[in-house]
Amino acid sequence: MKNVRSIWAMALVAAATLAGCGGGGGGGIGGTGRDGTMHVSLTDAPACGYDHVYVTVDRVRVNQSSTAADSDAGWSEVVLSPARRVDLLTLTNGVLEDLGQTQLPAGTYTQLRLVLAENSGNSAPFANSVVPTGGSETALATPSAQQSGLKINVGITVEPDKIADVVLDFDACKSVVKRGNSGQYNLKPVLSATTVLSDAGMRVVGYVEPALGVSSTLVSVQANGVPVKATVPDATGKFVLYPVPVGTYDVVVTAPNRATAVMTGVPVVTTAFTTLNSTALPIAPPATTMRTVTGTVTPATATVRATQLLTGGPTIEAAWGAVDATTGAFSFDLPIGAPVKTAYVANPTTLSFTADSAAAGKYTLVAASAGATKTTAIDVNNSVPPVTFTFP
Repeated sequence: MKNVRSIWAMALVAAATLAGCGGGGGGGIGGTGRDGTMHVSLTDAPACGYDHVYVTVDRVRVNQSSTAADSDAGWSEVVLSPARRVDLLTLTNGVLEDLGQTQLPAGTYTQLRLVLAENSGNSAPFANSVVPTGGSETALATPSAQQSGLKINVGITVEPDKIADVVLDFDACKSVVKRGNSGQYNLKPVLSATTVLSDAGMRVVGYVEPALGVSSTLVSVQANGVPVKATVPDATGKFVLYPVPVGTYDVVVTAPNRATAVMTGVPVVTTAFTTLNSTALPIAPPATTMRTVTGTVTPATATVRATQLLTGGPTIEAAWGAVDATTGAFSFDLPIGAPVKTAYVANPTTLSFTADSAAAGKYTLVAASAGATKTTAIDVNNSVPPVTFTFP
């Protein structure tokens, strides 16, 4: 596989120690001319249907200009020797991998580009690959539109004589895309970066019942129906969502054959953990049957998800469907039973969820492509015909 390069501009910028940085800002913040330090860690959202996702980092390029082209001045380059192979799926449920730190010119870094090592040969192990559950290692391909590299604009400020602590989050479930029945997979990066303000907080801790301590259970913090951070619980039912930007969120728990459980008004601060409940008061969504919803979307680079509006709010993302990179087909299962909801209470002595019968089985499918969106309302209390979305 040629030119599997410059595709994940944030996911692994720190997989190296930034060394030999040139500068792009000539005087740093306020013209001090002093350096700061960037310290970066890596984490991962859960991957649906994969046992491993490997990437091998060759070098990282950073620039203080969000519009700098590859050949422009101001790039600082990090070279890994030897290149480093990372299994991203070992970094879930609040686990961070410390990827090092370096001094670099103080300033605001707004563009990150990652260069991956090329896949070579026709047999495993590959530099960049996926291992589907129950399957064998398969090389990851890069769509032609990303061969020249994916530019990501961020805003990471490195202050003079201070440390900028950054955590990079890779969502493997949404970033690895199947290509029809070919047995091949594409990379379609879904990435985010969070500047950690304090190691004491910015995390949500809680428990689901132990029976839900499996990889098919998903716990997420959401804002306005958009997941900000997601994870799977461990075998005891404990989950840790970290790092989460300071704010107020809805915590959403989904699992096969269970109703969706939602806790609203969950605060996240820098000074302390936000603990939702204890092992004695686990979140235990009621059992329900599921309805499979299928369809196609054109172009196949689009995304499709299912949202649900609860009575009195909020709107949540109840499911996300992977779109086949060749056929544009998508499929996911949605609970027929009523979602259950409760409000966050600090140090609860009881945990009481109320069923929202009016919202039972009612969803909106949301397709997005190149900044445009289309929606279709569905009711899974009855069979749902295949849904088709077409973008110009």
